[in-house]
Amino acid sequence: MEQNLFLPVLLGTIREGRQSEHAAKLLVESLQNRDGVESTLFDVRDFKFPQNDYGQAIKDQFPEWRDAIIKSDGLVIVTPEYNHGYPGPLKAALDLLFPEYKHKVAGLVGVAAGPSGGTRVIEALLSTMRELGLVVTSTNLNFPKVQELFDEDGQLKDETYKEHIAKFLDELEWMAQTLRWGRENLESK
Repeated sequence: MEQNLFLPVLLGTIREGRQSEHAAKLLVESLQNRDGVESTLFDVRDFKFPQNDYGQAIKDQFPEWRDAIIKSDGLVIVTPEYNHGYPGPLKAALDLLFPEYKHKVAGLVGVAAGPSGGTRVIEALLSTMRELGLVVTSTNLNFPKVQELFDEDGQLKDETYKEHIAKFLDELEWMAQTLRWGRENLESK
């Protein structure tokens, strides 16, 4: 590939004390350490949503997000599981755009304090990803009992997770390359 893949990471929660921030930063770092891949972190805390409007009508109020997704080959979504679902601010950020996502890859990362590791939040996101035109990887990444996986400085304590992360990113990168080829070489219907 002539141009690096660009795969931003979206952290989908605004809660204080969020453990998912460690996972998101680790994924940005892991992506940036790959040859031919660029990444950056978008945090829904930084999205200042108006209280009187929503959705694509206000996307120009978020030019960095819009331009990053236009440039991107997909994205990684890191989200905690809240009562089997995903946070409202994540949905608000995703709903800002629509055609900009078409035929791009989405890698889903679930984070949970319990043993499920966010499996149910990933399931909850699937229909939204499809509606947005994103193609979800066949490999998900889960961080169960996240409070035990990272130290107080956000460093991963369990090195076995690096293997899981590598498999997840391998699939993400393959799909990003494949979908880029398709966007560049096939007429969209």
